[in-house]
Amino acid sequence: MDGSDKAGKCPVMHGGQTNTGNAVMDWWPKSLNLDILHQHDTKVNPLTGFSYREEVKNLDVDALKADIHALLTDSQDWWPADWGHYGGLMIRMSWHAAGTYRVQDGRGGAGTGNHRFAPLNSWPDNANLDKARRLLWPIKKKYGNQISWADLMVLAGTIAYENMGLKTFGFAFGREDIWQPEKDVYWGSEKEWLAPSDERYDNVGDASTMENPLSAVQMGLIYVNPEGVNGQPDPLKTAGHVRETFARMAMNDEETVALTAGGHTVGKSHGNGRAENLGPAPEGAALEEAGMGWMNHKTRSVGRDTVTSGIEGAWTTEPTKWDMGYFKLLFGYEWELKKSPAGAWQWEPIDIREEDKPVDVEDPSIRLNPIMTDADMAMKMDPAYRAICEKFMADPASFDDAFARAWFKLTHRDMGPQERYIGPDAPKEVLIWQDPVPAGNADYDVAAVKAKIDAAGLSVADMVATAWDSARTFRQSDYRGGANGARIRLAPQKDWAGNEPDRLQSVLAVLEPIAQETGASIADVIVLAGNLGVEKAAKAAGFDIEVPFAPGRGDATDEMTDADSFKWLEPVADGFRNWMMKDYVVSAEELMLDRAQLMGLTGPEMTVLLGGMRVMGTNYGGTKHGVFTDRVGALTTDFFVNLTDMAWKWEPKGPNLYEIQDRKTGQAKWTATRADLVFGSNSILRAYAETYAQDDASERFVRDFVAAWVKVMNADRYDLA
Repeated sequence: MDGSDKAGKCPVMHGGQTNTGNAVMDWWPKSLNLDILHQHDTKVNPLTGFSYREEVKNLDVDALKADIHALLTDSQDWWPADWGHYGGLMIRMSWHAAGTYRVQDGRGGAGTGNHRFAPLNSWPDNANLDKARRLLWPIKKKYGNQISWADLMVLAGTIAYENMGLKTFGFAFGREDIWQPEKDVYWGSEKEWLAPSDERYDNVGDASTMENPLSAVQMGLIYVNPEGVNGQPDPLKTAGHVRETFARMAMNDEETVALTAGGHTVGKSHGNGRAENLGPAPEGAALEEAGMGWMNHKTRSVGRDTVTSGIEGAWTTEPTKWDMGYFKLLFGYEWELKKSPAGAWQWEPIDIREEDKPVDVEDPSIRLNPIMTDADMAMKMDPAYRAICEKFMADPASFDDAFARAWFKLTHRDMGPQERYIGPDAPKEVLIWQDPVPAGNADYDVAAVKAKIDAAGLSVADMVATAWDSARTFRQSDYRGGANGARIRLAPQKDWAGNEPDRLQSVLAVLEPIAQETGASIADVIVLAGNLGVEKAAKAAGFDIEVPFAPGRGDATDEMTDADSFKWLEPVADGFRNWMMKDYVVSAEELMLDRAQLMGLTGPEMTVLLGGMRVMGTNYGGTKHGVFTDRVGALTTDFFVNLTDMAWKWEPKGPNLYEIQDRKTGQAKWTATRADLVFGSNSILRAYAETYAQDDASERFVRDFVAAWVKVMNADRYDLA
């Protein structure tokens, strides 16, 4: 596997799911912290009962776009625009909001408006983007809840490109705002901003050894250090870090070149002043700064007296115009290393013609040298990047199209499939990175299909486990994965170790003919079989219940599947099926918590699902760990009853193995893992477990299990929303 199977590497944040750094719980730093499962509770949302995805459909899109166009050249005295145009600032805001997305866990990105909150609003790399949001406030105020901050921040950059001459690929609304910082995103373990890259690499010379699931090279940066690796210019070394970072943002080499060139075709960097004159970032600024940061009360701090990155200058001759100027200057001149007024390394051209210099942001009678960062020079010096640049220079239209598509992907990657797109400018073209699934057939006899599955004689464990494995890939972070499409039968998922390939193929060999005979999709049949297994288990426990089922899933094909990108969805552990690919520094319970959060489960839902999966015998490989019942296959509360019964004691037998022994005789009755026993040891999880261990809980347990099960099976059914 990439990253997650390297020695010492963690597939999720190490310690991130424990109470380290939680002031209330500092006394017990190893206690499991469940906050990420409840972080966006309705109590923090001022718009309870409000549906943004419905409200945005009432938005006057043309009027909103017109207002953004007007804002771009309506310079305000408190933060005047460079060259009288806010385009570069708005594009940087959109880019930095979206550019935190990473493929490893789907977290980050612009989809939640998290750029408004710490830590992102105060990252060094986001300096002065608080001003961009404040410039947009009059527009947000005007349109109110018909436009989310998340949508507005992305739209502003897209309109800026249109305003400067680019034909964009489109824009989709539908990003819903959150109302507090995200606690589920691991940004790194460093304790200081811009700490040396060495801290997140096994070997900083090998960019692929960056810690999982990170994508930026240093704490507080969006992607790479513009001065070079650890601030030391070396374009070829930087090229390796650019390639790895952009790959972790889901971009290939062509998209990387297009985004680098297109991003630097407009706007400028700011380093014409003294960084020490800047005040604290927004989260650390004084109250009178009104929530803004990096304020300079010693000099003007605007226009030509602005410090942001420390690098000073524009990349092109006309920084408010979409053109081929980036390539013209990068390849038209030789470049040499110099220091900016703020002391940052940057590349400047040798013997540049006066007419090729951009004018000063305030005085058009003054012309100044353009600049390039180390990443820009990598586009020229790295052979693969250079070849792509040369292709774009020979065919400007291909550059325009490549950038428009890459910008769209950058700003929409975490929105999920096309079905979630809203608005008149959402493109109709289906793109493979959207994980397309064809429309499914809902017009078939569900009862007849169910009867055929029942007659096929599959076990409860096989039916439930297969449906679970198909659905558990869903990630609420970027809306990828899930049961729709039945990609569990395609590469790479059919070969994932966690899906038990041999067992999976034997089950599919039974279910696929039923789909062909009945007109149902195999995706529907897999889920329906899982539902049938749950119903059988409930009946064995004494309860007749029908699991709700919504037909209509489609079946994806190999041609619709970007197999390389799906490798990132491969589970390295699944506490619900009591499986880990290997031992990690991260504990089994932390891995379980991470998966539950990605699947969108609450603490009670996680609890009831795990207990039910255990007693139905769905463990990976048929292991008996945590199967605290003599009635395997029946949906009973036995897991919770025996977990909380003080007649049993827990005896460690290995790092992730315990014997459950009779307290009087010492005789072993069961075995368990940490993912089992945490429900009896953690005070919060035990409280949930006890509600199901009570004598009056049997019916409620079955009802709650079914509700949580249906939520998992339908997580990717956007047509049902």
